[in-house]
Amino acid sequence: MYKEIIDKIKSELDKVINFLEKELFKIRTSRATPTLVEDIIVKCFDQTFPLKQLGAISCSGPREIIIQPWDKSYIEPIERAISQAGIGVNPVVDKNLIRLTLPSLSEEYRKNLLKVLSQIVEGARRSVRHWREEAWKEIQESFKQGKISEDDKFRAKDELQELIDEYNEKIANLAEKKKKEVEQ
Repeated sequence: MYKEIIDKIKSELDKVINFLEKELFKIRTSRATPTLVEDIIVKCFDQTFPLKQLGAISCSGPREIIIQPWDKSYIEPIERAISQAGIGVNPVVDKNLIRLTLPSLSEEYRKNLLKVLSQIVEGARRSVRHWREEAWKEIQESFKQGKISEDDKFRAKDELQELIDEYNEKIANLAEKKKKEVEQ
């Protein structure tokens, strides 16, 4: 009975890790990546679109992102959206392309990125704690209703803590990897 409760939160914990990975990809390091810009919202023809729907995004080097809009009329709105996005990059229009060259990170910008990183990581840890509390409440409720024995309750508590420790370790590893990228 208690294994079902633990298995149920596993999928929620996986969602936390997936969300954390996506958020960490968005943090700009000295290396160019399409995820840095693909979700920038572009206002075009009185509608809003994520940039990835308006063109092909690729990297031509370790510090350069190339955006090839599907249509020439998208160039100006994309350029405006990138300028307003606050990612510290100025778009350069080159015929039918938009080039983004990432500057070297200043020490102040690195410190700000590390603060943002720690906030994102702490949010993931809070989510993991929330799911642990939810599972523990459900286990205790099952014990009160006589669905599981006292031995199973404590076995469940140990297994739940092992699972939580495993996910907290994943979070710590992801955070450490990103921190090293920012500090390079």
